[in-house]
Amino acid sequence: MDNEIKNEKIMNDKTNSKEAMSDKAKKDKKEKKKVFLSIKSGINRIYAKIPKRESKLYDGKIHQEYFVLKLAAFSLLIYLYIEEFARITTSTLGGFLMIVNQPLVFLYNWLIIFTTLSISLLFKRRNFVATVAGLFWITLGTGNGIILTKRMTPFTVYDMQNLKDGLTLVTQYFKIWQLIMLIIVIAFAVVFLIIFFFASKKWCNLNWKKNIITLVLLVALLAGSTAGLLKIGKLSTYFGNLNYAYKDFGFPYGFINTTANTGINKPFGYSEASINEILKNDTYTGGKFNPDEYSEKTWQGAYKSPNIIVLQLESFSLAQDYNHISTSNDPTPVFNKLREEYSTGWFKVPACGAGTANTEFEVLTGISSRFFGPGEYPYKGKLREQTQESLASVLKKNGYYTAAMHNHRALFYNRNEVYPNLGFDSYTSVEYMNDVERTPVGWAKDSTMTDDIMEIMKSTKESDFMHIVSVQGHGAYPKDQIFSSPYTSVTANNNTTKYKYEYYVNECYEMDKFLGDLIEEINKAGEPTIMLVYGDHIPALDIKESEYANGDLYKTRYVIWDNIGLPKVDGNLKAYEAGARLLEDAGIVAQGAIFDYQQTADRVNKKDYLRKLKAISYDEMYGNNFVFGGKRPYKKTNMKMGFKDIKAEKIVKIGGSYYITGQNFTESSSFSMNGKILNTIYLSPELIGLKEKLDPKDIKKLKVSQIDRKENSILTTINTLEEL
Repeated sequence: MDNEIKNEKIMNDKTNSKEAMSDKAKKDKKEKKKVFLSIKSGINRIYAKIPKRESKLYDGKIHQEYFVLKLAAFSLLIYLYIEEFARITTSTLGGFLMIVNQPLVFLYNWLIIFTTLSISLLFKRRNFVATVAGLFWITLGTGNGIILTKRMTPFTVYDMQNLKDGLTLVTQYFKIWQLIMLIIVIAFAVVFLIIFFFASKKWCNLNWKKNIITLVLLVALLAGSTAGLLKIGKLSTYFGNLNYAYKDFGFPYGFINTTANTGINKPFGYSEASINEILKNDTYTGGKFNPDEYSEKTWQGAYKSPNIIVLQLESFSLAQDYNHISTSNDPTPVFNKLREEYSTGWFKVPACGAGTANTEFEVLTGISSRFFGPGEYPYKGKLREQTQESLASVLKKNGYYTAAMHNHRALFYNRNEVYPNLGFDSYTSVEYMNDVERTPVGWAKDSTMTDDIMEIMKSTKESDFMHIVSVQGHGAYPKDQIFSSPYTSVTANNNTTKYKYEYYVNECYEMDKFLGDLIEEINKAGEPTIMLVYGDHIPALDIKESEYANGDLYKTRYVIWDNIGLPKVDGNLKAYEAGARLLEDAGIVAQGAIFDYQQTADRVNKKDYLRKLKAISYDEMYGNNFVFGGKRPYKKTNMKMGFKDIKAEKIVKIGGSYYITGQNFTESSSFSMNGKILNTIYLSPELIGLKEKLDPKDIKKLKVSQIDRKENSILTTINTLEEL
């Protein structure tokens, strides 16, 4: 009995406990609901204080036309801002002057922005959508304007092709405080858009059929305008110079074109059979290529496998080709003398005023840049990802040592990533050079490379293929007098033109002297050599067609110098056919699918010749590699940065400072530890010093790195007692 009473009491206690817990849960729920309602009430009170227009302003029946006019005006203001910012370094009112000087192009680009903003007609929250679209263009225009204050080429999608490039772009063109401000602005913009989204009214009484028809008509007008302006030459689908193209055709058109039109389009009828047909009828080999089984036809002269040098001179041209200036002395006597004695002519390049990498690409691969999208750089895209048949890879298969050299930054145009995919054994950039003398505006002089070129040539047992890219002639060209006693003075119709050209032609004089000294050293060494010398493009001096030679701004001059007795054969030469010509002069034929095609194919029908060349180019870069039997045959080389061995021998302590002794250090050599660049002083090729305090226990962690000073990034690193 007592047990039953006890059990009943326990059950009652549990029941009471559950009821108490249930009451507590209900009470908590009520409290949470109360808090939520309080928050909601607070938001509603804040929202109620936000000024709002009368609902009639969002009535599609009444205010459709008014909204469209607002879009048109908003688009006009956005485009004026974009072009004004893009021209801020060259003209105070550049955007407004564009209305007067290029009215059709201005209206066309305004139409592009207006059409994109008009997409908002398809949404009920059209004010919000139009604002987002407008901010998109403002952001692009701002980014382009900022970049143009730092460099010559405008903003394209290639700048943001991957996260690394995007971060590099941001850190390169913004200071720390600017980045902080940018982050704050972006944060405010995001908050603003969120609030604006909820605050923006939904339109009522919308005529969806009318809205769709309006947008369709705008798109049709835009398409028709594009076709019409292309036909009359106000627009172009080829950009030989991105900076000029964006100025001539407008930022919206330029950006959209470089974004949407990329790579080589797949040829009509592309198939294994179509490629085999080209190989059968238009190549010496007559079938699929196996780079390991070349049939060699050697040159019938005194030398087999001579050294082959491609010497690309930055912005190099002849003063005699400009009819609006005159010079007191010939700035290029060496080059002009070579033209009299060796094969020469006009050199057709894909660039004008800028675009060095595309001229280089054409010479090395035999592929025309015109096959790609407007303003596209294969060095910034495809060639970073995969190997490609080139002069270097073909000659490497023939036993050549392949070396690239550039007296500028290794990272420029991603050459440090591209060159191993093209088959180079070594790449010597300015970070691996010593005693670098510079021009008054800061570019390395070409004479810096003479000793290094000869050291490579003398140190290798094999024949050498050397691809040398100079930088001395690079712009910008000063508007004021730089040289008080120049080698040659310039006569022009105004002082600005005079001083710009005077600086330029005197740099050409030094480049010309570098060429003469190099030839003298090669002859002294007794090395049988063929060397193609050319300018990569004309200088960025805003040259008009009427001011230049034959009026073609996409032509420079070339010479093929040799010391093996080649006959003089003059004629115009395209950059993408220069490699095949060099190989043929060296007695190397039927090696490399594209080079074989160019050496063999009939060029009478130019259109058919280019169609087939484009098909092979597509097959190699984007297709199925039918020319090689369906498999890419070239492997990425283990390219050495710098041809000299950089050695770190020992760490020494003198006083309170640490030093590393070694060999072949350069001004770009630096202490590093755990991937961090330390404050270093370069003392000599055998000694660098540390300018920071160091915990003695960290001495063993010290390394020597070659540094890109502009981006403050490490190119290569060695431990102490190692060599690079």
